[in-house]
Parts: sequence; C-alpha cells; structure tokens
Amino acid sequence: MLHLASRSPRRAELLARLGLDFGVIDLDIPEQQGTDEPAAEYVRRVAREKAGAGLLQVVAVPGAVVLGADTEVILDGVVFGKPTNAEDAASMLRRLCGRTHEVITAVSVVSAAREAQAVSVSQVTFGAMSDVDIDSYLASDEWQGKAGGYAIQGRAQAHISHLSGSYSGVMGLPLFETAALLRQFGLLA
Repeated sequence: MLHLASRSPRRAELLARLGLDFGVIDLDIPEQQGTDEPAAEYVRRVAREKAGAGLLQVVAVPGAVVLGADTEVILDGVVFGKPTNAEDAASMLRRLCGRTHEVITAVSVVSAAREAQAVSVSQVTFGAMSDVDIDSYLASDEWQGKAGGYAIQGRAQAHISHLSGSYSGVMGLPLFETAALLRQFGLLA
C-alpha cells in the first residue's frame, strides 16, 4: 500500500493523476536549513525525513511504501521557504520579479527494504510585477503555505514569462520522476 507523507492537497492531487490508490500520512516535519547546508542537499534531506517519518507510522502494514517530497524556491543560492505573512510574501515576490529562479523538488520513496530518491530542477522566470499586481496577488491568499510565496497553478501564472523544467515539479510533485520511482517499487507498470 502506498502512503503519501504530506499535508499538501496539491501533492495528493498530483499523485492521484497516476491512477494509484494511496493513504495520506499527516506529518509535521521541521523544515529548517542547516548552517552551510547547500540548498539542493537541504531539499533532498527534508524529502528523506518526511518519507522516513511516514514509514515509522506505517511500518507494521505489510508492503507499506511511503512517498515524501519537498519543494523549495531558490534564488542566488538562497532558499525561499513558505512566507510567514503577507509582507514576507511581498518581499519574496519583489525579489523574484524580472529574474529566473530555480525550483527544486526532491521525491523520496521508502519501504522497509529499500529507499530511492529523484530530484527535479526547474527554472522559472517572473516578469515584472507592479506594487498593484503584488497587492492583488496577496489579496487572493494564494501565497499562503507556498514556497517562494506563489502557486504556479494559480493566479501567479499570469506573471511567469518562462518555465524550463517540470510544471508538476514546480507545483510540488514531478510526475515523470515520481512515476519512475514508483515503477522501481512495483507500484506502476
């Protein structure tokens, strides 16, 4: 049985697109980048920690497989996590405007017998956003709980001039890489 170790409705929606039945494990894993920890390693570590913590909750279930993922927005080596408030989100958006940033999503799949991980790296370019544009976006509350203060699948699309990489990866679960991992565990044909 597959279990998704995530509270993200976006990840559940994306995983469902693969046509699999799965359970959801509600976890609260601290997402704190270590001192001098490179951004990519941080994302990989958090995904592994989520999957591992999820496995601990279902280890008694025969054949349990747990998927954990983490997505972060990175600009100039700085990880833009989830904004703490609207002011923080506005600051992030202002820094992203007119620039290309990376979105890294790591996916870890674990069972009692094995572990595998894949990483998706995408480049996203924001066009210019006026203060009115940013205020309007913030008023939608779409920024809440989103790395970098935006959701590519929502109103932010109107401000993204270019995407190179995985759209589903920027949303929070790269389906190509996820499907490949799940095939390794015999969950997809």
